[in-house]
Amino acid sequence: MVFVLDPTDESRPASRTVGARPDGLAGRTVGLLDISKPRGEVFLDRLEALLGEQGATVRRYAKPTFTKPMPADLRAEIAAECEVVIEALAD
Repeated sequence: MVFVLDPTDESRPASRTVGARPDGLAGRTVGLLDISKPRGEVFLDRLEALLGEQGATVRRYAKPTFTKPMPADLRAEIAAECEVVIEALAD
């Protein structure tokens, strides 16, 4: 069993299920989300290179600021364009 806590409101955690992992990333579109914290782009630059070597198509996205939740329109864009998403948290 996996528990996911939402740091934006832990007073009433929502029940969520974890999605199935893909068999591999070759031929898949992977979204890399930079939450706009310092040095997140350094991690994502390296990850983009590694994913490209595995045959994934990479799309990059960035939140306007790490201090607020992701805008709904950005969330919808990522969901429409990507099969897998990786979020970078770094300082």
